[in-house]
Amino acid sequence: MEKKLDCKGMACPLPVVTTKKAMEELTEDGIVEVTVDNETAVQNLLKLAAKSNFAAASEKKSDEEFVVRIEVKAGCEAACEKGEKKEGPTTVVISGPTMGCGDDELGKNLMKAYIFALTNITPTPDNIIFYNGGAYLTTEGSASLEDLKNLEKAGVNIMTCGTCLNFYGIAENLQVGQVSNMYDIAQTMADSGLVIRP
Repeated sequence: MEKKLDCKGMACPLPVVTTKKAMEELTEDGIVEVTVDNETAVQNLLKLAAKSNFAAASEKKSDEEFVVRIEVKAGCEAACEKGEKKEGPTTVVISGPTMGCGDDELGKNLMKAYIFALTNITPTPDNIIFYNGGAYLTTEGSASLEDLKNLEKAGVNIMTCGTCLNFYGIAENLQVGQVSNMYDIAQTMADSGLVIRP
């Protein structure tokens, strides 16, 4: 069985997410062939294959076309990265609308991609806490609302600092999760087995 995917023009991490889903859908041994338009996507797909213990090879067709072939063995769901749960809950803490330091536009795109990636990893975090400028991500107009709502539906506890919402004058615009306070935020972080700050 062979699946062919055209992931040209897709922003990171969509080629990896799309390929991972295709790998999981195979019910028998087969090949997933993915066409992408940049070397970074090629490297990300080769890493996905390696994490899943599948053989993979890439071929450069042109400067803007690369093909990655992944040999998928049946039962990918067991082999595909499942991630092991740490002792205690996993909490992601987001303190701003951008990820990393540098260009703000790039930082916004990275944060959006990170939150989207959270919807596609296993296991998902138990909690996501938003405070300071991160509060904007849970309010009306946020580019990440759909992904955050999907995470909430999947059982992720989404908390936004009420003081922060009030400070920025956006409390009435909260669209996902619950308003929280610094005591609950501190307790949630203290009780966590792993705290991630993207």
